[in-house]
Amino acid sequence: MLIGATALLLGGGGLAAYATTALAGNSTQDAAAGHSQHTASAFTLSCPDVGERLRQVPRSAKLPVSKGLSSLDKQVHDAYHKMMGGTGDSVLTGLKAQRAKTIKMMVTAISKDAKRPGYLLKMSGCTMKPVSEGAGAGGNDSTKSVQDGWYQGQTQNQTQDGGQVQGQDPGQVQDGGQAQDGGQPDQNGGQQQGQPGGPSPDDFVDINNVQPNADAPPFAAPQGGNASTGTFVTECGRNEDGHFNSDNVIVTPGVSNGAHHTHDYVGNKATDAFADDNKLAASDTTCDNGDQSTHYWPVLRKLDGNAEQKPGAAQDANVGTTLTPATVTLTFRGSQSGEVRAMPRFLKIITGDAKAFTNGTKNANASWSCTGFEDRQLKDKYPLCPQGSQVVRTFAFQNCWNGRDIDSGNHRDHMAFSDQNGNCPNGFQAVPQLVQRITYDVPQGQSFAVDSFPEQLHKPVTDHGDFINVMPDNLMSKAVDCINDGRNCS
Repeated sequence: MLIGATALLLGGGGLAAYATTALAGNSTQDAAAGHSQHTASAFTLSCPDVGERLRQVPRSAKLPVSKGLSSLDKQVHDAYHKMMGGTGDSVLTGLKAQRAKTIKMMVTAISKDAKRPGYLLKMSGCTMKPVSEGAGAGGNDSTKSVQDGWYQGQTQNQTQDGGQVQGQDPGQVQDGGQAQDGGQPDQNGGQQQGQPGGPSPDDFVDINNVQPNADAPPFAAPQGGNASTGTFVTECGRNEDGHFNSDNVIVTPGVSNGAHHTHDYVGNKATDAFADDNKLAASDTTCDNGDQSTHYWPVLRKLDGNAEQKPGAAQDANVGTTLTPATVTLTFRGSQSGEVRAMPRFLKIITGDAKAFTNGTKNANASWSCTGFEDRQLKDKYPLCPQGSQVVRTFAFQNCWNGRDIDSGNHRDHMAFSDQNGNCPNGFQAVPQLVQRITYDVPQGQSFAVDSFPEQLHKPVTDHGDFINVMPDNLMSKAVDCINDGRNCS
């Protein structure tokens, strides 16, 4: 039986789909049935990340660039679903033409007030990539020994991509999160569920089968003679008020649905695509200490087939009921090498990479575990937790600042990670390290996934967190003093 592309249109323009493409020349004859049996392999679209290559975006170009980046994501979204309809190479040709036009517009806008980034014009072409070749596609790289430095987010410990990779089973998932053959029993005895376009059963691992790989949880404060060992905790709730949108005020300011997936927000109540620094500074907050900072991350969804017809949800191929966190803990901690200095107000930081499945793990910084098992951390697998244990997502942000800029063209260059001894790169200085720790009560089994771009297949390695520091200066000073004095404050 040839397993081909499946695409199920949902009302309101949403598309839930799972795509596979038969590999030519790889079939066997079924003598009894008289039909050929083809080995099928799933593919996704892989495109150069234009946003990652941006270096300087002058104020005059910010909105055109935002619109361009959002358009590029929408173009890939549309092409991905056309590809699943079986059009193949013709989709790539059309997508390249669309991307070339959009990138040229961005280059023109930037070059009016900054050096012309002509190198971006070479980034229009995309490829079809087997899902078995994506970051975290298979094997169990997550269970390798995790160095202490990885919890600081060092890139040298984020790029271990060893292990045998395996492709997704193309017959597993249909619209609504149900297995095609009526549901396959999972290891917990329930029905194996999946999300349209992912995740795969291979994306989950029983936490009991993971060997301890961390000396301390990723939210623990540094210790040692030179370390600044204090912590500052800000309590901002669990998004009980339902502050959601599919904007990204850091990456695509001024563009509605710029993220194409839904974010949870705590802290600043005004945060959306159109919130500038003045609006954030004037806003109320959910934090109980007056901290007006913005914290956001992609929602986690229960894979129950709930197709909510709006941007960021089913219209962007994110299907399932949104799960409210059980707990959210926001901790600032010190440096292994010494004292930290204050973050500037309106400093913007992104950790992790929403496109890590196709981009690779250079900027990936997701950490998954279960309560009671946090000496076992996963970077590219969802954990299956035992009854009574909660799923844990942890983001340890960059902790070194260049001392000048509150943002940069690609939203990364102004920040860096220290090495495992707490030393910042040349020209950078230590600032309090934010750790966002979020827990969830999820149904048993392979029942949940993070929101993502469709072509990223809801892989756990694509998880990411975002932060804008809007602490009043006196509160930031209090936090720095607590951390440098070795006290635990809130």
